[in-house]
Amino acid sequence: MIRTETTLIVGAGANREIEMPDGPELLSKIAGGFEFERLDSEVKSRDLVAFHHLFERVAEPLGTTYDELVRGAMAIRDATLVSTSIDAILEQYGHDGAVLATGKLAIVYYTLQAEAKSTLAEAPRSPGELPLRGQDNWLFQLGQLIVKGVPRAKAEECFEKLSIVCFNYDRSIEHYLPWVVQRAFGMTIEEAQELVSNRLQIVHPYGVAGRLPYHMEEDYEAAWGAQDPDNIISLAKRIYTASERAASRQFRSFLRAEMTRGKRIGFLGFGFDPMNVAMLFDELEHDNPDMLISLVDIGDVERKAILRLIHRLTGIEDEGLLTLEDMKAFELLRNYGRFLES
Repeated sequence: MIRTETTLIVGAGANREIEMPDGPELLSKIAGGFEFERLDSEVKSRDLVAFHHLFERVAEPLGTTYDELVRGAMAIRDATLVSTSIDAILEQYGHDGAVLATGKLAIVYYTLQAEAKSTLAEAPRSPGELPLRGQDNWLFQLGQLIVKGVPRAKAEECFEKLSIVCFNYDRSIEHYLPWVVQRAFGMTIEEAQELVSNRLQIVHPYGVAGRLPYHMEEDYEAAWGAQDPDNIISLAKRIYTASERAASRQFRSFLRAEMTRGKRIGFLGFGFDPMNVAMLFDELEHDNPDMLISLVDIGDVERKAILRLIHRLTGIEDEGLLTLEDMKAFELLRNYGRFLES
């Protein structure tokens, strides 16, 4: 059980552990799906054909035309040559409605596709298992930390000291943790889903590809790994750019509150992209929190740059409060488990 106010910042690097795409991989998939110059050739991908039919279906409801959506898609494809994330491209094209529409539709499309193909299944493959096999992933290690040593009578307190800021579009946390709670306390899955939904604070700065059915938001509902949802326009409206979030005083206050409450802040697979860092540390009021950071294959120069950045943004002077480890997200949660539980 996590006993000290803790905020976990989850980036795309952590999701490689459950075979979900990171930023460059997602962008590469979108670029491949937007090869509209191949539409009339014999060499075209299944995703390209799917986007062709999707744009035909959604153009009128979006108040635009098929040709405008194709133009927006091609603009994104061109921009992939000089960018490493779809988030950055949508921020650069905030003035262009067609680019925003096609980009957000593609994010939902590929996120749901990745969910369907990931090692995290919709349900356990056999009774007595979890929907994600193995322990070498951050979701398993986090779930173990949350429920460890907690009696059933205090199950609601599991999430009292934890909040999560997740920069990924998928719903892996919301989908997986109820199964952990169900197994740990002998609840029904419905009881566990309700507990997680009501008790765990999860913030998705760039939005999320739909709400899971147990959240009971019909307009924005999408089952885990749903293929070609009829409400994809509604789902795409829950995807946001950095500027759209910055324009929302309510969201900025919400995110700041979650960052400020954490006496410990853990970064799991977070790449410290300047746009994401600016969102996290905007007007941050801090009280010298302990920071644990996991990054894989970092060199000395990159380590120094990240530590210098954190010192500048937070004002932390005590080197003992900053721990940057060259390890995967699950290794950080596993190896520092005693510290996080204390």
